[in-house]
Amino acid sequence: MAIESSRVAATPVAASPIADPAPLGLAAFALTTFVLSAHNASAFGFGTHGPTIVVGLALFYGGLAQFMAGMWSFRRGNTFTATAFSTYGAFWLAVGTYLALVTFGKVAVADITVSLGWFFLGFLIFNTYMMFWALRVNLAVFLVFLTLGLTELVLMWGNFAGNMDIVHWGGWLGIITALVAWYTSAADVITGMRGRPYLPVGAPLWSESPAMTTAPASTNRPLRSERWQCDSSAQ
Repeated sequence: MAIESSRVAATPVAASPIADPAPLGLAAFALTTFVLSAHNASAFGFGTHGPTIVVGLALFYGGLAQFMAGMWSFRRGNTFTATAFSTYGAFWLAVGTYLALVTFGKVAVADITVSLGWFFLGFLIFNTYMMFWALRVNLAVFLVFLTLGLTELVLMWGNFAGNMDIVHWGGWLGIITALVAWYTSAADVITGMRGRPYLPVGAPLWSESPAMTTAPASTNRPLRSERWQCDSSAQ
């Protein structure tokens, strides 16, 4: 007996659009940076208290939430934001872990400043080349990396020198960095809600030259420029 089977054509289901993870990554970075920087600057006497509150922020908001924003950026195909948020998410996970170890007395006091000096040096190197590539994004993103680089430079200097006055200055620079990152996050949020730019973030400072935008004759394909993809790149 023949069994007749019918094939039902599968109807492709359109994938739900992935929301832009950049505002989350920037906000997570900004708030965690703000609180730790306020402690480093001893703003309003905060430096006389322990930094324990930073541990939770660093692990869950600046760390986990920002790292997840980086993973979603990979899903959206954005190399720049994926690299930036994944790296600085891991940065805050490392800071939170180290602060917890210091709090529980697992790190020798003499090792703290030297270790932090090398830590900030490493991230300063990473931040420097990302700052140059941010010139291709917009002014606001470039300023985030510029102020962050200055913060890391001063904190590295202060920790290597064992000079808390210099670390205090690094704290104030970190507060400025957080404010710039918060503004950029806010601009991206309202752009995502309105579907068009609202708060200005500036144009890219490094645009494609005619030679770079011309496709090679052998491939006849346009060269792809990686964007921040915050949905607010046209300002």
